[in-house]
Amino acid sequence: MTQILAPFACLPEASRGRRHDEGMSTFRSPFQRDRDRIIHSSAFRRLKHKTQVFIEHEGDYYRTRLTHSIEVAQVARTISGVLGLNTDLAECVALAHDLGHTPFGHTGEDALARLMQPYGGFDHNAQALRIVTKLERHYAGFDGLNLTWESLEGIAKHNGPVIGPFADKKHEGPLPYALAEVNADWDLGLDTHASAEAQVAAIADDVAYSHHDLHDGLRSGLFTEEDLMELPVTAPAFEEVDRLYPGLEKMRRRHEALRRVFGRMVEDVIHVAQNRLEAAQPKSVDDIRHMGTTIIRFSKPLYQELKAVRSFLFHRMYRAPSVVKMRTEVTAMLDDLFPLFLRRPDLLPEEWRADIEAATDDTQLARIVADYVAGMTDRFAIQEHGRLFG
Repeated sequence: MTQILAPFACLPEASRGRRHDEGMSTFRSPFQRDRDRIIHSSAFRRLKHKTQVFIEHEGDYYRTRLTHSIEVAQVARTISGVLGLNTDLAECVALAHDLGHTPFGHTGEDALARLMQPYGGFDHNAQALRIVTKLERHYAGFDGLNLTWESLEGIAKHNGPVIGPFADKKHEGPLPYALAEVNADWDLGLDTHASAEAQVAAIADDVAYSHHDLHDGLRSGLFTEEDLMELPVTAPAFEEVDRLYPGLEKMRRRHEALRRVFGRMVEDVIHVAQNRLEAAQPKSVDDIRHMGTTIIRFSKPLYQELKAVRSFLFHRMYRAPSVVKMRTEVTAMLDDLFPLFLRRPDLLPEEWRADIEAATDDTQLARIVADYVAGMTDRFAIQEHGRLFG
């Protein structure tokens, strides 16, 4: 069934095109083509062995960056479909949003950002752009995936403008070098909001991790269902399940409660978006971009309740002693690997040699090393550290 798009959706036929001109596909829209290229990329496959919260080898049931990205894409398709947005573009941005993540999750990103501080810093969102515009090298006519402008825009600013009066204060200071490099080649309008599809991908990320981190935390034993009975959002969900299914087996009870938490978040986002769109009456995607505020968000009551849940997760899961211990260990690994590769770039694989030889200064060399280290999976980083340091 052909989807009927709202006037403020990103229309495939109105795409600003690709940096390198290609003929149109006979059976796929430009955004479907972008999505497929992301799925078939090397960086996407590597997400299978990259940390979400728990190190990849700690258990088969925990989410990885790959399963997280798939869950984000599923939420994004659901929300965008209800709102009359382009589901293919929303899914595309959702699948690409974590391509630039390092091994070991945010711990690895923090370590690499610190190590790269003298050379322009490191940011996983900007690195995702670097991957899809430069580092994926499979096509004869260009480096990268040659995605459409709309997909690149969504990756660059799905969390909001990064410069200008509407930018989040955390973006103060110079742009991450990878983002500045791409934007200098093709202006992505960094001072405006992204399309509604990209905004949906951003909120879908929040929905997915808020749900699955509760699930993974319970499975790991870092907290219990009784702990969640003390929190907003989760407590009413468990109470409803207990009322409808008294004496339900533990794992089914957990699943039934958390699916209600999941459903409440998705329904809340849809309800808020429908009201805001009705009030604003945007006539085009550019109306969305220049609105000066996000159109896709949680309601204020639910946002406040989720803040309490995230605070709980921060203290009981992200900063649990076992997780902190592993954070310390993997940070030490990257603190060993990055300086070694910087001193000995000859240790990088053969396919990196041409880039190394073309580097004209320490900054360019450091960025090549950062590309290599950021692309590592958890298991490969652990194996390489063992091989090189014993």
